[in-house]
Parts: sequence; structure tokens; C-alpha cells
Amino acid sequence: MNTRAGKKTERLAEQIYLQLKQDMFDFRLMPGDRFSENEVAERMGVSRTPVREALFRLQRETFVDVLYRSGWQVKPFDFKYFEELYDVRTVLECAAVRKLCEHGGELSKLDNLVSQWCVEKAQRLSDGPVVSGMDEHFHERLVESTGNNQMARIHHDLTERLRIIRRLDFTSPSRVEATYNEHQAVLEAILHRQVEQAQILLCAHIEESRNEVRKITVHMLHEASVRAELPASSINKSDG
Repeated sequence: MNTRAGKKTERLAEQIYLQLKQDMFDFRLMPGDRFSENEVAERMGVSRTPVREALFRLQRETFVDVLYRSGWQVKPFDFKYFEELYDVRTVLECAAVRKLCEHGGELSKLDNLVSQWCVEKAQRLSDGPVVSGMDEHFHERLVESTGNNQMARIHHDLTERLRIIRRLDFTSPSRVEATYNEHQAVLEAILHRQVEQAQILLCAHIEESRNEVRKITVHMLHEASVRAELPASSINKSDG
């Protein structure tokens, strides 16, 4: 393969990787859905080579599993796996809160979060996907504001792995409203350097989100199992 062809394949693999990951995050591809490299290649109008590269990258990141001789599968929900990720996320964010409260110089880095979340009810957004993105930014910014690049890198990786289920938390208007209230309370505690109060509020917020996601996920898994009984392939269903 010459250099130009190799770079083209890399670019295509990157595009396919990003598209498939987005399909999973947006629930066009559901946990447990099965598909083949040929189906992806046909849908995206490319050869199998960049598709295979993209899928192996997603496999390394634990988003998909390879089913030898029978294609690929979006990784089914593993509650224990996600529980462990939530535990690590809680530890990291509580450590970040302590660092922020004890080093006041970093608090100015939270100004953008304050302007987003500490607003009147009439100014609050209600679109679930939009608020979901804002929520991710809120938690990532808390960690980034500590100035610890390794903490931020690990936390970003956790955020990516949890995104597929955290977005389920924003299908309910009540949870969108609660997220505003909970984020505002956490920020106020940090700004007043109330370490223990901020950590308690943050832990409660993450725990509530985890509980809500788990309830919704059970329902979504049931829907996925019903869909799996239909004759059409998963990858084609995602087109509609």
C-alpha cells in the first residue's frame, strides 16, 4: 500500500470509528446489536479495510466485541463494569473537589460553569441531549480545573466509556431539572470552600444519576431484546 492510499484508509477508518461511536451514543446502535463488516462497509460506501480498522479500535476501547465467524456486536450492558466505572469516577471527582476547595486560585476556572448552571429557572435549557453534553462538560471541567493533567486524562476516558448509559439519564424532564439544582448546589459549596459538603452533594448527585440510569437501562435492554427478534439486521435498523 502506497503512502497516499494508506493515509486515505486511515482517514476513512477515523471517520467510520467516529460515526459508529456516535451511533452507539445516540442509540441508533443498541447494546447487544449484531452486525457484519460488510453491512457497515455497504452502508458507508467504503471497503472493508477501514471498517475493520475502526472496529478493532472500538474493540480495544471496549465498545464492541468481535464474534468470530459471526460478525461483531455492540458490547452488551455489563452492570458490574459500569458500577466499577462509576466508583472510580466518584473517587476522582471527590479528589478534584478537595483540591479545588483547598487551592482557591483555581476557583476562577469555574466561572463558566457558574454562568451555565447557576441561573434562574426560566433560563434553564430543557433539551435532553444538549443538557447531557453540558453535564459531561461540568464534570470534566471540575477535574480539569485542578490542573492535574493525568487526573483529567483518566476522567475523560471514564466519561467516554460511561457516555452510552449516562445519556439515558436525560430522557426524563425531572432529571434535567434535578441536574441543574444539584450542579448549582455543588458549585456553591465549592465556592464557599466547604469541602465535605461539596463532596457529599457530589456523591449524592452521581449516585442519583447512577440509580436513574440503571432503571431506564433495564427498560432499554428490554426494547433491545425485542428488536433483536426482528428479521432485519441491526445495522440496517440504525439507518431508519
